Amino acid sequence: MTFKNRRDYLNYLKKRELSLEEKKRWHDKYLNKKLSNFDIIKLRMPLPDNARYEDWKIHFERFFPFLKDNLILIGQSLGAVFLVKYLSEHKFPKKILSIYLIGAPYDNTLPGEDLVNGFKLKSNLSLLEKNCKKITFIFSKNDDVVPLEHAKKYRKKLKNVKIIVYNNIKGHFKISEFPELVKMIKKDVK
Repeated sequence: MTFKNRRDYLNYLKKRELSLEEKKRWHDKYLNKKLSNFDIIKLRMPLPDNARYEDWKIHFERFFPFLKDNLILIGQSLGAVFLVKYLSEHKFPKKILSIYLIGAPYDNTLPGEDLVNGFKLKSNLSLLEKNCKKITFIFSKNDDVVPLEHAKKYRKKLKNVKIIVYNNIKGHFKISEFPELVKMIKKDVK
C-alpha cells in the first residue's frame, strides 16, 4: 500500500482490521511445496504498508548477486507494478525466462487506495518486453482492489503480453492455493 501523506497512513494504522489467524496465501508455503525442485527467493520488501518505490528499488537490486539466469519473476499487486516499473526503466542483469504479474495496478484509479510514492509508470513500457519475451498479466474479474480496466490499459501499452482473466477467483488473489500459476511455471521450464 502507498499513502499520499503521513496522516492518511496513521489513520489506516488506527482503523485497519486485525486478526490473530495465520494467513494462508498461495505465495507462502504453497509455492514452496508445489515447486520444491525450484530455488525460490521471496523478497520481503521494506515498509509494505507504506511503500516507497525508491526504497524497494534499493532492496531489490541488493539481491542481484544471488540470482541466476533463466529466472522467473512473480509479483502481486504493488509488487507487480513495482516489477513493471523497474523492468520498464532498467535493463535487467540476468536472463528472465518469464514474468507473472498478478493483480497489477496500472495507475492511481484504484477504489479506496492511492498508488503514489514513486510507483507511477512512465508512458513508455517497451523495455519491459525487451527484458523478457514471456510476460503474463493475471487479473480477476471479481478483484475489489484492482479493477479489470487496468488489464485493458496494459494491453494498450504492451504488444506481446498475455493477459489472463479469471472469473472464479474472489477478491484480490487472497487465495490459499494457485494451481494455475504452478502449472504455467512448470510449463515454462520444460
